[in-house]
Amino acid sequence: MKTLGRRGYTNAAVLCFSSLAFTGMSSAASGQVVVKPDIAALARMPLVDSSSLRTVIADFAGKSGKLLARFVAPPRSMVIPILSGNLSYTMKAVPAIQEVTGASLLGRFSLITMRSFRDKIAGSVGDYKIGFWPEENGSILKSDAYENPAGFIEVTRENQDTRISEHFKLRDFLTHDQADVWPKYIVLREPLLDKLELVILDLQAHGISARNVQVLSGFRTPDHNFSLGDESGRARDSRHQFGDAADIIIDSNGDGRMDDLNHDGRVDFRDARVILAAVERVEVKYPDLVGGVGLYHSNGEHGPFAHIDVRGSRARWIYGARLASSRRHSSRKHSSSRRVASTKTSRKSKG
Repeated sequence: MKTLGRRGYTNAAVLCFSSLAFTGMSSAASGQVVVKPDIAALARMPLVDSSSLRTVIADFAGKSGKLLARFVAPPRSMVIPILSGNLSYTMKAVPAIQEVTGASLLGRFSLITMRSFRDKIAGSVGDYKIGFWPEENGSILKSDAYENPAGFIEVTRENQDTRISEHFKLRDFLTHDQADVWPKYIVLREPLLDKLELVILDLQAHGISARNVQVLSGFRTPDHNFSLGDESGRARDSRHQFGDAADIIIDSNGDGRMDDLNHDGRVDFRDARVILAAVERVEVKYPDLVGGVGLYHSNGEHGPFAHIDVRGSRARWIYGARLASSRRHSSRKHSSSRRVASTKTSRKSKG
């Protein structure tokens, strides 16, 4: 049974219903669908305890074996013939977050059903302002990776601490804006989580402590990404808008800054290169997770950091190498991207 779509999202309706048979047809009197009790329980209850579903979920932990969530596309009634024409039932049947007990040794495994992309009206979902993607604005897309997202993950005050992999929670990927607006919405892809966990595993295998990875920037709404301005170093077509990029530091000592990863007694740009080396090894082993890596010199508060994404093509860049010098000359226009590991990139390659 193929449950993952082209963007890597699982179809909620298929996952919850396809392997189990319906026992009855719609009741003309009540307008309800008569289903087996175990199916009804699986569909309606936020806590799922199903041995058959656990078997499926066990294969969803990713290449790293560390994923604790799958993001499922909004269910469509036409996937389930007996529910055809009753989309409202389908949507109500599958809660936003279902916990599958016993599916992972790492902790609770969650199936998170996204809100439809069509729920965004005039650039907002509810009161949360998001903006518009390039495809909506009629831009010529570089590749399929720049298509509109399939949907949005709804993050509330109550569910923001839901763990989605061993080291990450939903809240780690929130856009840093609209602090008082809830619920918030993010776009996030499982391959990014898988790659980040694999990088952590690689660092640990090379004797580098990576107990805590801080996400400086995860998902950015198109509106927020545009508001940052070109001088921030962000790209106008940033991968952060598509849910497959994160700017990170390794902060195992909890001081809010990049750790001394190369053990030379100082924290500087060389520590970001340690992350680059780990990504290189991961991409060699898992070429389907290939993407961009950007190394950024100190931003003051957190020190140097690394951008990692899974855009589907290789890209490398350094940003901020001339920043200190240009500040001394009261000009930032000389800040530029440079070349890393003989990979030619341009400003457009940045994340």
